[in-house]
Amino acid sequence: MTSDLKKLRNIGIMAHIDAGKTTVTERILYYSGKTYKMGEVHNGTAVMDYMEEEQQRGITITSAATRCPWNEYEINLIDTPGHVDFTAEVERSLRVLDGAVAVFDASEGVQAQSETVWRQGHKYGLPCICFINKMDKVGADFEMSVESIRDKLLANPVCVQMPIGAEAGFRGLIDLVAMKAVFYEQDVLGARFSEEAVPADLSDEAEHYRHEMIEAAAEFDDELMAAYVQDEEIDARVLTRAIRKGTLANKLNPVFVGSALKYVGVQRLLDGTIAYLPSPLEKPAIIGHKPDDARKTIKVHCDKTRPLVAVAFKITSDKHGDLYFVRIYQGILKTGSRVLNSNRRRRENVTRIFEMHANSRNILDSASAGDIVAVVGLKDTLTGDTLCDTKHPIILESITFPQTVISMSIEPQTAGERMKLADALSVLRREDPTFGCRYDTETGQTIISGMGELHLEILQHKLTRDMGVNVRVGKPKVAYKEAITGTAEAEGKFVRQTGGRGQYGHVVIRIEPLLDEQGHYCRENEFENAIIGGSVPKEYVPAVEKGVLDGLSAGTVAGYPLVGAKVTLLDGSYHAVDSSELAFEQAGGIAVQEVVKRASPILLEPVMKIQIVVPEANYGAVQGNLISRRGTITDTHVHGNMRVIDGRVPLAEMFGYSGEIRGATAGRGAFSMEPLCYEKVPEQICEKILVSYY
Repeated sequence: MTSDLKKLRNIGIMAHIDAGKTTVTERILYYSGKTYKMGEVHNGTAVMDYMEEEQQRGITITSAATRCPWNEYEINLIDTPGHVDFTAEVERSLRVLDGAVAVFDASEGVQAQSETVWRQGHKYGLPCICFINKMDKVGADFEMSVESIRDKLLANPVCVQMPIGAEAGFRGLIDLVAMKAVFYEQDVLGARFSEEAVPADLSDEAEHYRHEMIEAAAEFDDELMAAYVQDEEIDARVLTRAIRKGTLANKLNPVFVGSALKYVGVQRLLDGTIAYLPSPLEKPAIIGHKPDDARKTIKVHCDKTRPLVAVAFKITSDKHGDLYFVRIYQGILKTGSRVLNSNRRRRENVTRIFEMHANSRNILDSASAGDIVAVVGLKDTLTGDTLCDTKHPIILESITFPQTVISMSIEPQTAGERMKLADALSVLRREDPTFGCRYDTETGQTIISGMGELHLEILQHKLTRDMGVNVRVGKPKVAYKEAITGTAEAEGKFVRQTGGRGQYGHVVIRIEPLLDEQGHYCRENEFENAIIGGSVPKEYVPAVEKGVLDGLSAGTVAGYPLVGAKVTLLDGSYHAVDSSELAFEQAGGIAVQEVVKRASPILLEPVMKIQIVVPEANYGAVQGNLISRRGTITDTHVHGNMRVIDGRVPLAEMFGYSGEIRGATAGRGAFSMEPLCYEKVPEQICEKILVSYY
């Protein structure tokens, strides 16, 4: 572990699936000396894709962490998944990082999941540099890729490099800061390269890009601005400093270029990571709050002399137990120390600390502010929990995850494995915040839910292969929700008299829709106590709230969870002897069932944002098919000889679409989806759903 935090970088590699980010990561490990042999995704030898499922499918499923040296610096590196079903892995990784490298396929530019991960990074204020990868690929277009970053991501890309050639003619790159051409030697896997003068036929284009770069960077550095205005020679050191300032301010996004597969440009990308992305010391202070009062905020500084503050952002389980990945924001974490989980109000023991390299571990005695490590010994900690000094409690902002959109039934093949399945599902829930599990009392089935068909398929395989539980699963089903469209009031009264002390609880509540800024139903429900006086004693209000919120977990239309509702406690009454928490909890449940019926309840379905890429010749057929699935097209454009279709479509209509589009386009078509929102189910569709439910 480095003692000089100025020389530490905590970065993530993010991209759309198949943009080549894991290959970029493997090249980084090789060139930095972390690995002696270059791993390849296509033959299942990638170090960071260590899960059997990842090696078989050639995709990243879980984020993997490592630490590697570069010159005099240290880089904590996290390789994240590109498939939308595993967006939670990206979310929790970006939450604890200081900067990011966004990788783009030079033949595609910005793709659907590129936009998603960019938004996730932007939410956490991460400075980001761009790497236009696959310049050797047929259809590679550097200028198009840069423009797509500007237009689709609303970013400010600044080219610090440009390619020499493209497709089969891609030979190297031009460093626009140093104004040198760089050529890589293929016979030594790009480990050696030469710097030469900029080729004469590219000098005008290089000068154009350099002028744009200087113009964009000048506003962040007075010395550069003065030299630029007076048309003086620009010092590379001053130019680099200005670009760094703009990047750290989230106003510039330096663009690098290369081909990781062909060993071009990765070393320069590493140089850019050091030059333009922040150290932990350069990030703004993290804001937390007192556990008992969210209004009392506390600033957390990257300082190892202050009390410990850390966040657990990932949990993995194996035969040896649970492994917790932790980002330390302040203080020192030592082996054998006792820490406070301020979210759970539990004390935890840290028995071991590890530096991780994919699935390999290196034992450490301690880790300090700025470090990302893994620990064992924790028992009650969950993803997003704050770990801190026992005498200085603090809670940091937790990590938010999207709602699940798909579910299916699951059961053990033998009755003897029922408890084993329950234990395994409990482990999966701890590992994966986007995995849901519930028991349906009416059908007697266990229902699991997730982010997509692939997500559930991977979880099923993990149960069987890794946990040794043989299961049977039903067909995937849409995770519907319910909501209300009107406002209503109702009362609930729970009275029991069986001799001796009875039970009495009485409440009057109002329910109304709760919408977000976009006009969509909120994910959560709210409860408010509006009683002035003592018609319902304060000590019983939490019981009413519990009864109300529990009652909303099963709506009145088809028993699906009701979301986006605000319930207000207006009035009620109590009995000095017979009233109890149980009675008011029951009264709250009775009232909410009645008030929902009066508030015009509806059924909601998940709607997906979809992007389809098909040959131009197949556009008409694919367009018609999408519309027949209740989809709407929001935009289309031509990219080479392919048509890109952007739209939205209900998830219920998309089961089996992958095979259908491949068949309709002779294997050349592809699509990607991500959750967009929940919307009302059309009446005729709702009737079919209710028939199947009842």
